[in-house]
Amino acid sequence: MKKAMLKTTLSLSVALASTQLFASGFALNEQSISGMGTGYAGRSSSAEDASTVYGNPAGMSLLGRDEVTAGVATIDAKTDIRNASGGRPGGTNDGDMVPFTSVPNGFIVKQLGNGWAVGVGAYAPFGLVTDYESGFAGANYGQKSEVKVVTLQPTVSYAINDMVSIGGGPTFNRMSGELSSTTATGGFVDVKGDDTAVGYNLGVIVQPTSSTRLGLTYHSKVSYSLDGHTALSGPGFGPFAGTRYKGSLDITTPENVDFSVTQKLDDQWTVYAGATWTRWSRLQNITINNQGVSPFLGGSAGPIGTITEQQNWHDTWASAIGVAYRVNKEWVLRSGLSVDQAPTNNTDRSVRIPTGDRKAISFGAGYSPTDDWTIDLAVSYLKEEDVNVNLNVPGKGAYSSTYENSAWGFGAGATYKF
Repeated sequence: MKKAMLKTTLSLSVALASTQLFASGFALNEQSISGMGTGYAGRSSSAEDASTVYGNPAGMSLLGRDEVTAGVATIDAKTDIRNASGGRPGGTNDGDMVPFTSVPNGFIVKQLGNGWAVGVGAYAPFGLVTDYESGFAGANYGQKSEVKVVTLQPTVSYAINDMVSIGGGPTFNRMSGELSSTTATGGFVDVKGDDTAVGYNLGVIVQPTSSTRLGLTYHSKVSYSLDGHTALSGPGFGPFAGTRYKGSLDITTPENVDFSVTQKLDDQWTVYAGATWTRWSRLQNITINNQGVSPFLGGSAGPIGTITEQQNWHDTWASAIGVAYRVNKEWVLRSGLSVDQAPTNNTDRSVRIPTGDRKAISFGAGYSPTDDWTIDLAVSYLKEEDVNVNLNVPGKGAYSSTYENSAWGFGAGATYKF
């Protein structure tokens, strides 16, 4: 029982690496609706609006006016599970474990003069939610996973001269996670944990000509020490039902480097290109420390052990190209194509990480009825390569299947200049 429980507690950290939306691993891209329209190509060089606080903080000093930008992206994901075998007797494999999800963001930038600007952003850099049907055949390996990271980023920017701008600031990040799963003996396990940690973002923009911008942004790693608990229930645990174990784990969300180019061809056409490297290889293994307290044992049950499990994630590259066409003073149309590697491998992939390499196509539009207001809309379609899951852990039973994942993303936002 202890071994099965330890494996389930370990799944809290595995859940942090589960499938999700529009970026590899559990990273999110939904910090900018204008950027969503071009597939996030040019994210670190375009400085389209106040969302540059995240995309590249150096861009704040290039906006020219004070700005407020806010938006929300919604994700409608679909999963088909095929060729399923094993798992819980009589279990189902409906898929569609990602519910309709919304990801909000908000940014404000204030110009101070003499090249200086300050700003603050609130956004979600990482997150996921997967929730299988109650009779899911693979529920011993994962029933529900929900992870949220919310970031507040105060930022400063300075234009050194007409060619070079720099910017940066700390990030204050709150991570919370919840995981539930079943056991082969009919029990139910619910795991929760949370922590707050600090990181930073840095950026530089170089404008060698009036029509060319080069941008480089560094988002730092953030190291969390999650404190939480594992709660046991159901007849499968017998007299241990109702036991609550204290648990802790250390996990680091990876740093990434984004480089992009924005090239204005003429008064109507602008093209964007970018690449992002993410150091997912930080997730090589997970170590969980547990200590149990059982009401049936009359107090502390003492340490119940430490376990390490290999994940063997690898670094990834994502790339994107995009274009914008200015129809007139009021309207601009956008489109983009992006490709993104998955950090997982075929050996360690599980029902909590059924993700593969992906491609996405995006379309967007910006409408400016006045010089002060801009409304942005965007839509994206993502398709992943089919991937296989093959699991056979003692005490959980064998389970295998093929996952086919896709998703639609819809975004709406507004910018006010004052």
